Amino acid sequence: MSGAVLRVIDLMWERYGEPLSLAELADEALFSRFYFSRIFRSETGTSPGRFLTAIRLFRAKNLLLETSLSVTDISYLVGYNSPGTFSSRFTLSVGMPPARYRQLAKAGFRVPPRRPIRVGASSAVEFTALLPTTGVPSQTYVGVFGSPYPSTPVACSVFPDSGRYLIPNVPDGDWTIRTVTVATTALDARPWHRRPLLVSEPVAVKARAGSAVPCAWLVPRQPRRTDLPVLLAIPELDSFRVPRWQVERPADHG
Repeated sequence: MSGAVLRVIDLMWERYGEPLSLAELADEALFSRFYFSRIFRSETGTSPGRFLTAIRLFRAKNLLLETSLSVTDISYLVGYNSPGTFSSRFTLSVGMPPARYRQLAKAGFRVPPRRPIRVGASSAVEFTALLPTTGVPSQTYVGVFGSPYPSTPVACSVFPDSGRYLIPNVPDGDWTIRTVTVATTALDARPWHRRPLLVSEPVAVKARAGSAVPCAWLVPRQPRRTDLPVLLAIPELDSFRVPRWQVERPADHG
């Protein structure tokens, strides 16, 4: 892992509200802009600009929960000159507009249903997950995305343990699948302090009507500083209320 890339990521977290240019980020890494962009993408899976955008939107999520500031004020605080552009990018990445996200964080988010494997399902993506032991009750969210960069998934589901699973109703096309594992009990009362337990590398998959297309094994790992922050709204990470069905789950699940 490059110390130069980590220095730049730390700089992004510290100065996300400023109009940081690629030249400034490359200077921090002590590389040319071309070489810096190449090594940054190789270690993070995305460009410096998209990584900075993800940090800004993640901080916006926190500010929506931590404060009573208006959406417009928050957009300026996280580096956007246009509240409209901010709201559009927030909606694309989180899955809902900023005001709606704040409202549902207080009221409780809806959890996608679990989808066990079903032989013969059509327009679906099949995968096998191998989850490391987390030591706490947990569950894993899985989404099918249009690119490695986080955005609203075209399909999603949730599963409790290692095994074979199916994500149904996936449109035909080439997609990226990734997972996030979260704790389901003993959550910090402050959602902005919560973090995922495990994440998976993005895996390219194809969906074709009439068949369940298997993909590579998904083996989640502990998060790294080079991982993009999780932007999609997930109840255990974003909600003040734990979904009721999760509280009632047996304690030995995870």
